[in-house]
Amino acid sequence: MINNKIIAIIPARGGSKRIPNKNIKSFAGQPIISYSIKAAQETNLFDRIIVSTDSEEIAEVVKSYGVDVPFIRPAELADDFTGTVPVLLHVLNWLNKHGFSPDYYCCIYATAPFVQPEFIRKGFDVLKKKKATVAFSVTTFPYPIFRALKIGDDDRVKMFWPEHENSRSNDLPEAYHDAGQFYWGNTKRFLTEKKLFSSDSVPVILPRYLVQDIDTPEDWETSEKMYSVLQMDKIK
Repeated sequence: MINNKIIAIIPARGGSKRIPNKNIKSFAGQPIISYSIKAAQETNLFDRIIVSTDSEEIAEVVKSYGVDVPFIRPAELADDFTGTVPVLLHVLNWLNKHGFSPDYYCCIYATAPFVQPEFIRKGFDVLKKKKATVAFSVTTFPYPIFRALKIGDDDRVKMFWPEHENSRSNDLPEAYHDAGQFYWGNTKRFLTEKKLFSSDSVPVILPRYLVQDIDTPEDWETSEKMYSVLQMDKIK
C-alpha cells in the first residue's frame, strides 16, 4: 500500500423507533456502537474513524472511545427515510471541503456487534486485489431460497418457484444475502456512481454464526444470546 488515505465511517442516527436509542443501547454490557468502533480500531487500517450522527448524546458516547465526530449531521439526513448512500456522500464531500480526501472508505454499521477486524481487513484486501468498486459482507441463506414458500390471499401455501418443487437442495445454486456489517469502497468511483451495490461489487463471505440483523427487540435478544455463546466458546 502506497500512502493511501483510508477512512472508516460509522453512521449512527439518533431517532430509532422500534428500539429506542438503538445505536448506544447497552449490548452485553457495552454500547452496541462500541463493537464497531473497536473492530475498526483493531484493524490498524484507518487514518480516521468518523461517526456521522445527528445526536449530541451519541456524539458524547462515541467520543469517549476516541473517534471523530467533526460535525452533527443535518436534520434532512437523519429522518426515517434517509439511506446510507446520502450519509456517506455527505461525509466524503465534507472531508473534501476540509482538506482530507480519502482514497478508500469503509462504512461500518453501528449495530454490528459480531463484526470482526479480520474480515474488515479481508474486505480491503479483496477490494484491492479484485480492483473492484465495492466489497461488502455477505453470508449464505440457511435454506435454499428457490424452495421458498408464500401464503396466498386464500391462506393456502404456494411456492415462489414451483418449478423447483422436486429439485434437490444439492442441485440448487447457493444464495447469499447482505450481512449488513461493512461496505468497502473506492472513494473516487463511489462519488461518481453514488451506489453501494455496484455491478463491480465483490463479496466478503462471513460464516452465518457471525451474522444477525438487529431491527426488532426480538432480534436484539437473539443477538445477545448468540454473543453470549460466542464468548463462552472463546473461553474453552
